[in-house]
Amino acid sequence: MKLLVLTQKIDREDDVLGFFHEWVRALASKFTQVTVICLERGQADLPANVKVFSLGKEQAPNRLAYIIQFYKLLWRLEGEYEAVFVHMNQEYVLLGGWWWRLRGRTIGLWRNHPNGSGLTRLAVFLANKVFCTSPFSFTARYKKTTLMPVGINTDKFKPLNGEIREKNSLLFLSRIAPIKHPEILIEALGLLKAKGIMAKTYFYGAALPKDQAYFNQLKARVLELKIEDVVTFHPAIPNYEAPAIYNQHEIFINLTPSGSLDKTILEAAACGCLLVITNQSLAGEIDERLIATSEKVEDVAQRIEFILNLAAEEKKRLSLELETYVAQKHSLNSLVDKLAQEIL
Repeated sequence: MKLLVLTQKIDREDDVLGFFHEWVRALASKFTQVTVICLERGQADLPANVKVFSLGKEQAPNRLAYIIQFYKLLWRLEGEYEAVFVHMNQEYVLLGGWWWRLRGRTIGLWRNHPNGSGLTRLAVFLANKVFCTSPFSFTARYKKTTLMPVGINTDKFKPLNGEIREKNSLLFLSRIAPIKHPEILIEALGLLKAKGIMAKTYFYGAALPKDQAYFNQLKARVLELKIEDVVTFHPAIPNYEAPAIYNQHEIFINLTPSGSLDKTILEAAACGCLLVITNQSLAGEIDERLIATSEKVEDVAQRIEFILNLAAEEKKRLSLELETYVAQKHSLNSLVDKLAQEIL
């Protein structure tokens, strides 16, 4: 079967969306041909049965130009695919769903976000299948929705021989944005310092231009709390460099609210990190002691302190338990197998 994939960006160097490059490679092993339409194209190294077409954001045209190019590609590529997989961007379904429906194409929409709108409902109506990873996602409520594996490439995201993991180190790897709540971690570090607990903490990530003032406030707050000796900010890194970073740290912190299950949580777990998260999507799936009872600073600080104080043997047991969970439930191979079954 030939598959049309629509997504925001194809760029293996991108710190946020670089993972989707690996998804396309994996999908290429399940379909005879994969054609990708993306808003923006960067660096790519994909199999011979993959073709990528950009709507041109890398050349900075306007939104109208994107829409015109989208419809030109639909006309040009007609007959080159039998099913459609839309990743995250419901706009593609709103623009092309009527055409694909008329042509009898199966439409699969992947949308994993706690919030939605009337346009989201319309996109769900137009789609034949809807996919998400979190039961708290806006789209999880629909009968046509299937909960999916997160899709972690466990051949790459795994404990690495030779890497030295810094004991009691904390890692926050994410885009720096209010939705990710790094400010909660910074305030929690302030509380821990007041108790004499100074855990080295490493932030990896960049802010979008609209969030740069927020990022500056975070850095200023670190100075106000006098925790600059234990907090280090690093630039964003490509997804393929993340395994080495995960392997250098003991505890991964993710404070994204329930509704969108950040893949970084399971990437870190696959690499042997312990977790402190607030996302309730994994409640009942992993050890409850790794999930803070709320997004309050005090609860996050208490959970970090608890993990730091665990015996080495218990840390190792929990780490192995998390690695096994990701391999069995959320591997990339499991994801593409299930996607192929649902879309075929």
